[in-house]
Amino acid sequence: MMNTNIIQDINIGGRLVGQNHKPFIIAEMSGNHNQSLERALAIVDAAADAGADAIKLQTYTADTMTLPGAFTIQDEDSLWKGRELYDLYQEAYTPWDWHKAIFERARECGLIAFSSPFDETAVDFLEELGAQVYKIASFENTDHPLLKKVAATGKPVIMSTGAATIAELDEAVRILRNAGSTELILLKCTSTYPSSPENTNIRTIPHMLELFKVQVGLSDHTMGVGAAVAAVALGATVVEKHFTLSRAEGGVDSAFSLEPHELQSLVVESERAWQALGYVQYGVQRAEEKSRLFKRSVYAAQDIKAGDTFSKKNISVIRPGLGLAPKHFEELLGKIAPKDIQAGTPLNWNLV
Repeated sequence: MMNTNIIQDINIGGRLVGQNHKPFIIAEMSGNHNQSLERALAIVDAAADAGADAIKLQTYTADTMTLPGAFTIQDEDSLWKGRELYDLYQEAYTPWDWHKAIFERARECGLIAFSSPFDETAVDFLEELGAQVYKIASFENTDHPLLKKVAATGKPVIMSTGAATIAELDEAVRILRNAGSTELILLKCTSTYPSSPENTNIRTIPHMLELFKVQVGLSDHTMGVGAAVAAVALGATVVEKHFTLSRAEGGVDSAFSLEPHELQSLVVESERAWQALGYVQYGVQRAEEKSRLFKRSVYAAQDIKAGDTFSKKNISVIRPGLGLAPKHFEELLGKIAPKDIQAGTPLNWNLV
């Protein structure tokens, strides 16, 4: 496997993202503001309180995405079955005149605010707001004009890889690099809402890291935090999860979004997973030295007289480890005690 240390850290809004830094946690607001700016700002506050690094928006309008009457969702497994696509986007989009207030609140809270643009006009708009990083959504990862537009900003790019073939991903990465993107993070993503653990396939993360030679993370639509924490153990440097104040209060993406206490758990447990990775280590660590006392060793199990023969009745392997190592037990059997030995005495070679 490749040495991941050769993959450069990426500075996103003053935070270094990479294998040698704790996971970068993105709270995806999406449409969970329920068309309330007050709620949107409360989501920002809650994400900051939970310890997230960034809050992510989506920058589009229903008109930049589709046309009225163009499509009605019929998929029986979809959360949005029966909804017309235009109406769904009309409900989910974040009004552009809210962005400045949300970005400012995020800065006040110490969060990085950024967005997924869905067309070139959105990129121009986000540039005016001083966006520090861009996200390419899974459904846009084959939109080459958009990729070129985003890459030309010179900002770091995070791209989800859902619903794309490996050839399409290779094309997208080449397009981004050729258009000027030097700082790229790919997110393993399964474009189902919600996703199941069974179709998340996070073993792809180290393979993707090896294949594309870029940082890799997870855009996770599963319930809970288990898949995300496991992804960190496989090398993910970024985790993106949809976030809401309360699933019970509804919202287009609320069913697969984390609540504040769950986001806080993700922040804590993903950092623990990253800390636990460490390095290849054998032998006794300094932290373990005192614990060696509690290994077993050979002791006199009974009072032993000088001239007695050591046997399984009068010597035993017990804790602590102050006597001869257990590997010598059978060697001691049949040996003669040179002097009286009191029960509970750790044996050493002077007593044999």
